[in-house]
Amino acid sequence: MTTRINKVVERVGGIILGKELQIRLAVACLLARGHLLIEDIPGVGKTTLAHALAASVGLSFQRVQFTSDLLPADILGVSIYNRDSGTFQFHPGPIFTQVVLADEVNRATPKAQSALLEAMEEHQVTIDGETRRLPQPFFVIATQNPSYQVGTFPLPESQLDRFLMRIQLGYPGADAERALLQGQDRRDLLQKLGACLRGEDLTELQQEAQQVHVASALLDYVQAIVRHTRASAEYANGLSPRAALALLHAARAWALMESRKHVVPEDVQAVLGGVVGHRLIPTGDGARINGSDIAQHLIKQVPIP
Repeated sequence: MTTRINKVVERVGGIILGKELQIRLAVACLLARGHLLIEDIPGVGKTTLAHALAASVGLSFQRVQFTSDLLPADILGVSIYNRDSGTFQFHPGPIFTQVVLADEVNRATPKAQSALLEAMEEHQVTIDGETRRLPQPFFVIATQNPSYQVGTFPLPESQLDRFLMRIQLGYPGADAERALLQGQDRRDLLQKLGACLRGEDLTELQQEAQQVHVASALLDYVQAIVRHTRASAEYANGLSPRAALALLHAARAWALMESRKHVVPEDVQAVLGGVVGHRLIPTGDGARINGSDIAQHLIKQVPIP
């Protein structure tokens, strides 16, 4: 099964050039049953990565373009009166799929953004007093532009916390950009991209990731990181228990991708930036330090037990 995971990484890497680490983090997020936030400037491949990942794992896919006039009903669905039957008939929205791409999520108003909250946390939505389950597996990939750009509404901390990971793609290297310029159009390549996994295979891998062994000493390391963020004056708030669980789930998924049946400190360090970068707000002049910088600082500050 690990071979199939590597094949997913390889196929997505054929679309998004020179970004193997970010692709592996995205796959780990999926294996950990989390949701992914991709934040970067327009044009670096955020939406393309989401399309490629959904196509590679063979899941149903819907894209929602978030705009300032988007309504919650545009995401969740709406009940429409049927004159023939004399009853209201529910028409499901794009949230009722396995992979949802919330494109430019921070361009919508907070009211529209909040429509995702219950779906992301509970894998269900409540509409007209009725709770409706979402398909499984359920995975939200959201893209957003940096908050300093015009026309954005910053995501509240409660919604940011629903994302297991946040990654940033950045500009490609010179060789990758040359290959991109000389190569085939990415949209054409996406059309030809076949699935490496079935939904059943993905569910099995997610269950296998949950069973990866975590030793007591490893838990000591995770708790030491969490305690350091809570006690340090460098951050506005420390990591919550949910963040600690997210770090553990992501580390288990990373260990599985490395063909290990137990988690080692290097697994925690590999996913640390993606998990804590959007949860920790540095005080003072460090307000825009990215997740990788925060992770490297924590790795230096917190010794491995």
